[in-house]
Amino acid sequence: MAFDLTALADAVARHGRVVRVVMAEIAGSSPREAGAVMLVWQGGQSGTVGGGTLEHGAAQAARRMLAQGDGGGTTRPVLERHALGPDLGQCCGGAVKLLFEAYDADGVAKVQSEAEPGIVARPVAPGAPCEMPLAVRRMISAARAQGTRPDPQLTHGWMMEPVHQPQTPVWIWGAGHVGRALVSVLSALPDTEITWIDTARARFPQSDPDGVRILPAAEPARLVPHAPDFARHLIVTYSHALDLELCHRLLSHGFAEAGLIGSATKWARFRKRLSALGHTDAQIARITCPIGRPELGKHPQAIAVGVAAALLEDKARQIATQGKTA
Repeated sequence: MAFDLTALADAVARHGRVVRVVMAEIAGSSPREAGAVMLVWQGGQSGTVGGGTLEHGAAQAARRMLAQGDGGGTTRPVLERHALGPDLGQCCGGAVKLLFEAYDADGVAKVQSEAEPGIVARPVAPGAPCEMPLAVRRMISAARAQGTRPDPQLTHGWMMEPVHQPQTPVWIWGAGHVGRALVSVLSALPDTEITWIDTARARFPQSDPDGVRILPAAEPARLVPHAPDFARHLIVTYSHALDLELCHRLLSHGFAEAGLIGSATKWARFRKRLSALGHTDAQIARITCPIGRPELGKHPQAIAVGVAAALLEDKARQIATQGKTA
């Protein structure tokens, strides 16, 4: 979890004034982890701090904060503690602290200008010192020295959150039914940055999905050199010829993972053609075909769910590996 400055700025630009609700602290069992975020505006919200009674009450409290209309960027922060069982009748046996902060355009500009490089830290508790406590500075310095991001946490009356930096660039080639399903599912995953490519703007939805970069290109394969070599690629275009060209160019460019939609017959033909283009069997084997999980079926949403599960499993393995080597 992290402070997504872009998402906050976009929400404020669309709705004028927004309350950012953060799971600031947890003790025992809780519906979400520290750092979980929900944005609330009059008439809508995005994100989640766990759903159920806790989230319903938090959204109501946020709208009351908006109704106060005291303006001036970030209003006075509010910290609320909830014992989930006794206070809310929830099955979780723990307690949480929720942080409420209201932002308008001036408030967004202020937090952007005052953020430490890669970290947003500010006083939020009543009586918290205006100057950053030495203990907080040391935690930030230690994280930087180790090349890591500090976990979201409430300490010494200050809330500290790393700035959101997407760690998983995903390039989706094709805006047909499967491409649209992939975008709808994957764009909701944390730390995922989606670039979506097809041959014409008319092939995309009329409304751009939040946080998705759309690139219409008459010759999509010419965009391959612009992709990071650690990106993940999903090839789901309408054209087998374009699919083959993308596979060929990606094998020459480099990638973290690449997946192709298709049948066993299609992939057998592609392997022969890619081999004829000079790629080795080991290189070609890096491309996964078909994408998703065949046992889930061929419905576009089923394919997207299978792809999302694979991404989450890969991330979990990376975290487990980092934990063992730490």
